[in-house]
Amino acid sequence: MAIAVERPVEGAAQAAPPPRRRSRSRAEQRAATAFAVPGVVLLLVFVIGPAVVSLVLAFTNARLVSPTPPEFTGLENFQRAFTEDALFRRSLLNTFVFAAVVVPLQGGLGLVLALLVNQRIAGRNLFRTIYFLPVITSMVVVSLLWRFLYQEDGLINSGLSLLTGGAWAGQAWLAEPSTAMGAIVVMSVWQGVGFHMVIWLAGLQTIPEEVYEAGALDGATPWQRFRHLTLPLLKPTFVFVLITITIAAMSLFVQVNIMTGGGPVGSTSTLVLQIVQKGFQQQQMGYGAALSLVFFCIVLALALLQRRLTRDGD
Repeated sequence: MAIAVERPVEGAAQAAPPPRRRSRSRAEQRAATAFAVPGVVLLLVFVIGPAVVSLVLAFTNARLVSPTPPEFTGLENFQRAFTEDALFRRSLLNTFVFAAVVVPLQGGLGLVLALLVNQRIAGRNLFRTIYFLPVITSMVVVSLLWRFLYQEDGLINSGLSLLTGGAWAGQAWLAEPSTAMGAIVVMSVWQGVGFHMVIWLAGLQTIPEEVYEAGALDGATPWQRFRHLTLPLLKPTFVFVLITITIAAMSLFVQVNIMTGGGPVGSTSTLVLQIVQKGFQQQQMGYGAALSLVFFCIVLALALLQRRLTRDGD
């Protein structure tokens, strides 16, 4: 006697998850939504909202405190910036020069320090801490400290006078247009190099030791291992470091605001400093918003260009 075996219909009971699993999935979705809502609200209120308002104000003559309502002026603010405001053009040039010097210098020095502290030497954790200490120190404090160091009777001039046997008469580093920006570059690199050293160090830790052992077995010299093994494997880290340093360099503000205020004779004025001065100190909110939009477009273009130039061939 044959026994008939009922086969379950495909896509019927087997496809439907148990009620307990369905309820647990819904509970997880509700919990995820509850956790995401505060972050989304903060993003809308403090990032997206101000960005939209700034975009609108860029095409008006709005002032910070004014009895008259703002009026739409079209591209007048942008025309003023590029054709009439000589200080803006000088600030734009200073910003690009600062970034062009700081990006390779700080990134390269950070890689050198990472390679040094990655060696198996005694006290390497101490060196890592020393190099990273300026990063956790407030930029305001660092700027005030270096402003005293750069004074004509400061520690830097005293040290140079001691090394030269009194031949060095002293230099007002921040008071001379020819040396003010260079002094800020040195301080900025010193303060931020430890942060990028840690990033490079994290990238070095991801490289397997077997790669270097294979290179040594093939007879590669230390320089060849660095050039043909370390650098290619650090490419993702290189892209991240390049973009972060560029954005930070283009956003130069605190050092200049505290150490020189944009002087002397506009030699250290930067784009972000101009935005703050025009928008808040001079209360020209519409013009300051236009400069902010210019700054955003420049940084976005540089980031996209760097990403395109450094991405993989595929």
